[in-house]
Amino acid sequence: MTDNQIDTILLSIFQRAFKSITDEMSISLTKTTRSPILCEAKDFVTGLYDAEGNMLEQTENLPILSFSLGPVCKVIIQQYGDQLFPGDVIIHNDVFSMGNQNNDVAIFKPIFVEGKLMGWSAAKGHQADIGGAVQGGYNPNATEVWQEALRIPAVKIYEKGVLREDVWNLIFANIRLSIVQEDIKAQIGACSLGERRLMKFISKYGVECFNTHKQELFKSTEKMMRAEIASIPNGIYEGSSNVYYDGRHLGSEFEVKSHIIVKDEDIIFDFSQSSPQTNGFVNGTFTSSCSAITLTFLQMVDPNIPHNEGMIKPLTYLVPEGTILNASYPKATTFGNHLCPQIADSIFKALGPAMPDRVTAGWNHLLCSLTTGLHPEKGEKYVDICFMGLKGGSGALLGDDGYDHIGMIDASGGLLDQDYEMYEQQTPHQIIRHEYLTDSGGAGTWRGGLGVETIIRLGGDNTTMVVFGDGDVEENYGLFGGKGSVLNSIELTYPDGKTYKALSKDLIEEIPKGTVYRQIAGGGGGYGTPHERDKDAVNEDVLNEVVSKDQARNEYKMKFSDR
Repeated sequence: MTDNQIDTILLSIFQRAFKSITDEMSISLTKTTRSPILCEAKDFVTGLYDAEGNMLEQTENLPILSFSLGPVCKVIIQQYGDQLFPGDVIIHNDVFSMGNQNNDVAIFKPIFVEGKLMGWSAAKGHQADIGGAVQGGYNPNATEVWQEALRIPAVKIYEKGVLREDVWNLIFANIRLSIVQEDIKAQIGACSLGERRLMKFISKYGVECFNTHKQELFKSTEKMMRAEIASIPNGIYEGSSNVYYDGRHLGSEFEVKSHIIVKDEDIIFDFSQSSPQTNGFVNGTFTSSCSAITLTFLQMVDPNIPHNEGMIKPLTYLVPEGTILNASYPKATTFGNHLCPQIADSIFKALGPAMPDRVTAGWNHLLCSLTTGLHPEKGEKYVDICFMGLKGGSGALLGDDGYDHIGMIDASGGLLDQDYEMYEQQTPHQIIRHEYLTDSGGAGTWRGGLGVETIIRLGGDNTTMVVFGDGDVEENYGLFGGKGSVLNSIELTYPDGKTYKALSKDLIEEIPKGTVYRQIAGGGGGYGTPHERDKDAVNEDVLNEVVSKDQARNEYKMKFSDR
């Protein structure tokens, strides 16, 4: 075989080797990070890219990060040009140079073979703090980026293998929690692992063989994606969904509108008719919105398509600056990742009539709380995102019920629950209840996935709670006669008996010890007419207390004896 010949078996080896490397990077990061956001919830992505920043492969533990590294890699390449060297490490989070969210901090490491830049290893993870006005990084009162976070445009923290202590100290002097430094070190370690593995792989097969087979892998993947698009009838499809409350103007409402054009083997996702950007923090970035489009469409095509540059080449994204999905500088954008459910809803509603067997009913939208404070026993600051409480159910689809307690669609099952005992070790709080919520799955021929009820007793004085999300105004929708689910809610009961129902974007300060927190995360919507559901399945749901007898009678038209 000459260097320019393609070996089809070797091509498969290349694809699996790239995936194996990013998986190993992911395992390394899971085992070495310290924040539960990363080591338990796995809110991160690892990836490999070629010298031009084209995706070789990714391991997206959190699917919303599916499009978040490649665009930044290309920005870094353009910025540094020929000023890249072996041993360099670059850090980045800036949403106005292709970052997706301020808290999602990326590490990039250039990979050289025989003195030539051949690729990049990268890891991006959600950090427990990133500066800004509010510990933890979510500030519902923000109107501009400086009120949200420390902006980090691409900058070297290692150059030629030597730590730039001045840059390192500048960055971490503006971040509250020392744990963030340790997590960034873990990301650097994962990138170093990816660097070693790819260098060894290229050295084994040679630079020319690597380049020719890499390009052929892109072409074959693109062909697979084009075949999937070709199976969709040509046409123009439209759908829309709503975002409620921007954090500043009660009753405000915004539209996310998709205009999807399918022509033969190409597809255009046009969101230019969506509402203008807000004056609050409920805005997206170009990268976060394109990630949401990508992960939604990937759920509608062959899951065996490799995740490389060829996968996204047939996809065109039109997300103009100045809209709620791509806010212009210097607008606040921390909420951007969490506009994914509305983007997904608009795509499913648009393509549902053309692809009824490949869409789901509505997933539960995110409603999340983040608590910060001082642990009274440890005397240490803590930050916790209550992952267990935010995870509702997914929508049902043709032939299958939705997944219970899977979480929002931008996580798609990748976001894991906290371990109960670790939660009570790392925070001063105590879990009272965390269980499936009866009747929370939307009724249908196929039932929506269940949501959950979570009750926690807060154990520290002067706790600060940030609430961010949606789903408390409009319930998740059903499809083709299916019913919606219950609304999200978060309520605090103070020691004196006073209650407070949190807004969907809220900053609650000085919460006293002993306050009881109760959260409802709704389920997914149902698919198909409820009375057509298999009666044995309904009986089993009633027996398992998934569905009450009242809902079985009212929605599923079941009859029970009074005995």
